[in-house]
Amino acid sequence: MHPDVEKILIGPEALQARVAELGRQISRDYEGRHPTLLGILKGSVVFLGDLLRAVTLDCSVDFISVSSYAGRTSTGEVRMLLDLRESALGKDLLIVEDIMDSGLTLHYLLTTLKARNPKSLEVCTLLDKPDCRKVSVSAKYVGFRIANEFVIGYGLDHNEKYRNLPYVGVLKSGK
Repeated sequence: MHPDVEKILIGPEALQARVAELGRQISRDYEGRHPTLLGILKGSVVFLGDLLRAVTLDCSVDFISVSSYAGRTSTGEVRMLLDLRESALGKDLLIVEDIMDSGLTLHYLLTTLKARNPKSLEVCTLLDKPDCRKVSVSAKYVGFRIANEFVIGYGLDHNEKYRNLPYVGVLKSGK
């Protein structure tokens, strides 16, 4: 375990098992369609890579980058840093997010993308922290519901560190 981790919340085996389940569910739900998995940079990259391998149908991948955090706290302001490469018009979009907490980023993305008239728009999140919501958002696919703790690993960071940890852990206070 990394010395900055207070405890491991979700181990590698549990992550891989749940991602495989999500891949099967998405493959069933989108059977006969060609969804675009829309990864939210940078936090979703590890989850997206594993999820993509677990989905058994043809799909596309695109990325979008937004920012609303400074250190451990949300700034409350969402900024678009990187937009889609292609039009969303008429596509089945599945937003792949690392964590839903305040909901501000996801609410911004859903509003922005809905205005572009996709055929469908759903959300798949690895982690859901419902106790942190400031706006009402939900995901069709949820990996794990967790308590209000600051988590790192498996793509999640703190000041660009810890993304490469193979588990989701709670960051020690003061780090």
